[in-house]
Amino acid sequence: MTERPLRAIWSRLQAKKPHMPHFLSRIRLQGIRGIEDLQVAFDYPVSVIAGGNASGKSTVLFAAACAYKVPGAGVRDFAPATLFPDYRPKSGVRQDPKHLIVLEFDYRTPEGTNAMRWRFAKDWNRSFFGRKSARQPERPVYLRAFGNPSGLRSASMSHRATEPQVTPLNASQINFARQMLPIRYAEVVNLSSDEKDMLFAEQESDAKYSELHMAAGERAILRLAQEIAQIKGALVLIDEVEAGLHPSVQRLLMLHLQQLALRNDLQVIVTTHSPVVIDSVPTWGRIFLERDEAGRVEAVPPYRDVVQDALYVRSADKLNLLCEDENSEGVVRGIIDEILIRQRIGFDWVRIGRNTGVEKFPAQAVAFKKFEQINNFAFVLDGAKRDSRVAEKIQEAGGSNVPVLFLPGRHAPEVWVWQQMQQNTQDTARELSVSPSHLTDQITRLNATFKIASDTPSEIAKNKLSVLSEKIGRNALDICRIVARQETR
Repeated sequence: MTERPLRAIWSRLQAKKPHMPHFLSRIRLQGIRGIEDLQVAFDYPVSVIAGGNASGKSTVLFAAACAYKVPGAGVRDFAPATLFPDYRPKSGVRQDPKHLIVLEFDYRTPEGTNAMRWRFAKDWNRSFFGRKSARQPERPVYLRAFGNPSGLRSASMSHRATEPQVTPLNASQINFARQMLPIRYAEVVNLSSDEKDMLFAEQESDAKYSELHMAAGERAILRLAQEIAQIKGALVLIDEVEAGLHPSVQRLLMLHLQQLALRNDLQVIVTTHSPVVIDSVPTWGRIFLERDEAGRVEAVPPYRDVVQDALYVRSADKLNLLCEDENSEGVVRGIIDEILIRQRIGFDWVRIGRNTGVEKFPAQAVAFKKFEQINNFAFVLDGAKRDSRVAEKIQEAGGSNVPVLFLPGRHAPEVWVWQQMQQNTQDTARELSVSPSHLTDQITRLNATFKIASDTPSEIAKNKLSVLSEKIGRNALDICRIVARQETR
């Protein structure tokens, strides 16, 4: 029921992005909570930050809360000193150390592009990269932290003697909640007294109860409805957005957050451990953080679906093949195409993905072993790695039984692909839907053009494939796939 509306909202929301008056486009963090140097870019108005525990998700979220001057907020409410406090007692050896911390922001504002830096040495201060007239942009910000959900503050009102002030939720707030909760409310009100507040609900079935008796998911949805259903132009930050919610409600919530972002010019950033939440935004709205064995945190490309699916236990019944780069993936896909057809194995039983480089493979093997997914993986290395220690390092990290395979030849896959095309021009031309004479002519021209190049054979072959792909209208991955399928056959 939500798949089609989700896909429809993705394109509409991305088209709306250039017309939003405010947009936080990048955050850079240095020297904070074990993060040496991390850059996170936001490309979609509703971003989902995912990753394992202690990968820096909440740190990025809290850093985003420091980007703007918030109208009506206190001076310290959305400041780094408040959101990133230190433990420094007057005496004692156990305390947080002082060191250089940097938070940088790039944004688009109604006045144009802007940039700002928070810096901590002895104290926090702001700078605008030498622009003397620049000021911190103003924007409403809503922050809900998982460790301190706003609904829990109501407990302190449970024995109040004075009559609280009553504020009914309005139609848009009730509608936001009713689309996700299987409850028909006769009334939902907010009771407030002495800066404390509590929700109180009455169902159409006459059941009446305070927020103290609400399920965690009901309270979370009603609080969100109350606090964000009507705000406009704001930056909305929600930590562990799935907390207390059934998977179907998680999906509905992400749909309604995107609809709300479209309608009210909101930018939404959430953190999650839920595959349902991740899949509720397009690939360009997904941000994956990883902390390696040395403790370094980095944002990894969202195209590595085979890696993410394994870490979120979504491919436990499949064979996962992880290769080095795009052209390597093309060769692997071509080989697998032919094998699966001959063995009558469904294509959906095999997942093929690529990493950001072979140096990441041992760390990935450690992660797959930790999440008990290593037995479903085979690592595929380029032929040039036959004499390296990479295979040994992978098996040291993941176990001696981890399959490590090599692509054909003893060079990069592009070199092997180019050699096969030259030897089998007729068959390759037929598979590529071009005339043999045209393909032969292009190969001859490119060989002559790059004859004097001083690069490695791999770089030369990559450039040849890149130019050829433009000439015949097929991308390099397709060419590698077709040649590999043909040779496998």
